[in-house]
Amino acid sequence: MSGKIPRQFIDDLLVRVDIVDLIDSRVPLKKSGSNFTARCPFHTEKTPSFSVNRNKQIYHCFGCGVSGNAIGFLMEFNHLGFVEAIEDLAAFAGVDVPRELVESGSEFSDKKSVSHIYDVLAGVAAFYAEQLRGNIEGLQAVDYLKARGVSGELARDFLLGYAPDKWDALLTRFGQAELVEAGMLVVREDGKVYDRFRRRLMFPIRDKRNRVVGFGGRVLDDSLPKYLNSPETAVFSKSKELYGLHELLARNTKPERILVVEGYMDVIALAQFGVFNAVAALGTATSKVQIDLLFRFTSELVFCFDGDNAGRQAAWKATEAALPCLRDGRQIKIMLLPQGQDPDSLVRAEGLSGFVERIGSAQVLSDYFFENVAGSLELATVEGRSQLLAAAKPALEKVPTGFFRDMMFARLQELAATRMSLPVVEKQTRLKSKINTGKSGQSPRVSLARKVIALLLQYPHLGSVVERQGLRLEELSFAGMELLEDVLQRIALEKPENSAILLEVYRGSPQEKVVKALASLELQVPAGGEEAEFCGALQQLCKQAKEELLNRLIEKESREGLMFEEKEVLRKLLKG
Repeated sequence: MSGKIPRQFIDDLLVRVDIVDLIDSRVPLKKSGSNFTARCPFHTEKTPSFSVNRNKQIYHCFGCGVSGNAIGFLMEFNHLGFVEAIEDLAAFAGVDVPRELVESGSEFSDKKSVSHIYDVLAGVAAFYAEQLRGNIEGLQAVDYLKARGVSGELARDFLLGYAPDKWDALLTRFGQAELVEAGMLVVREDGKVYDRFRRRLMFPIRDKRNRVVGFGGRVLDDSLPKYLNSPETAVFSKSKELYGLHELLARNTKPERILVVEGYMDVIALAQFGVFNAVAALGTATSKVQIDLLFRFTSELVFCFDGDNAGRQAAWKATEAALPCLRDGRQIKIMLLPQGQDPDSLVRAEGLSGFVERIGSAQVLSDYFFENVAGSLELATVEGRSQLLAAAKPALEKVPTGFFRDMMFARLQELAATRMSLPVVEKQTRLKSKINTGKSGQSPRVSLARKVIALLLQYPHLGSVVERQGLRLEELSFAGMELLEDVLQRIALEKPENSAILLEVYRGSPQEKVVKALASLELQVPAGGEEAEFCGALQQLCKQAKEELLNRLIEKESREGLMFEEKEVLRKLLKG
């Protein structure tokens, strides 16, 4: 969406939303001392190492190392972009996201917010629905829907409509510029424009927030293309949206499973028979983004494709896209239909109970994967087993670390009758995990500089202590000095209320990783004792830095002599 989200709104949102309430609504938390804990949602573990701190408004996992604020949690947990996470967090808080104009030089851009595109698409959807019901020309589409068994109620629920057989039906009702931005007009090379959809049954595509973002159109005769989709626009991307998802969620926000089918009419036909948990990709292969989106609402997906060559190819592409999404607790099944059948014809032939039974007995992805990879290979030969490894191993390395990945590799090892070493990266990850969760329970020693910076990040109000004490840190030199100065400057400029806001200031910066690590560092500071701890650590750090500088200057003086400025510094240090 165009228009910048004001920084002040983001800061206020992080103050308004309690991260404990947010995470608890998705991952049940238990009180443990001053923190709240759970088993980490980002990796597999048996004992809780995921900790949420209400005072600092941040989370941290001591097992896998992830950490952040409420925005970062939504980005990781729901696989969202930054703006989407802000919008979801605002929705959780019950507020709207404001936008401000983008400044360009000394003038403000007159670029409008894309909200006007949503408005025009909603108007177009209403216009098409009106043409379906109130236009004689639309009777052909009505007859088609009746022949397919689609009720008027279902047509209304899915906002079905009809695009009349005119070149300028929309142009006479809406502004040309808005229609072009919304992808509803075709612009010729000579600059002339005409309606993109004509004489088609129209399927409005709505996002999960119930906004019309695009359309699919189906011809009612044998002309081609049979289906036509909206082009990519500022609000619509075919690889990110799913037809029927809004309608599904309107009935059930947490379905037991979601059925992924190939076409718009498959979704509607199944809904007519009481199967309300189906969605369809928009004329393209099912993408990783779409799969991750669906896993936000359920733990099981069933890919339901036709049994012809095109359907089998679509199922395999969906499987490849799904592998990086398969964390523990998620399941995918493959349901290939009999030759010549689609979901509509099959549910009519077998009835709802028979179709639901087929869904329940669909092939699990692991069996489908190995059946397809190993199906034509001679596994009794070294060559066949080698081909199996070459085909399967690169795909399985995309699966996230966890029990499912381990078991898939174990299955591959069994089929190939060979021992396989873990990938180098996975070995390093597991070794790091063992080091981090060693039995000694002793924390690594923290340097004074790291401790001072960590205290500032965890208790930003301590920045005022440096000003009160009148310390001149710029005269000193020690490892971490640049970061300490930067943190102090940002605290003075932003005046953050808590750690969550300070973390947000560093989002996307080169220091983000180290700042997150220090903000999550366990310092064992007693409640109310953070200022005394900070003052003591800061004074000790300054003393240590001065002693090191004094020793360097004395050594240099005896070796080669000092410049005038250096002599002045040495004199001050000797005076104390």
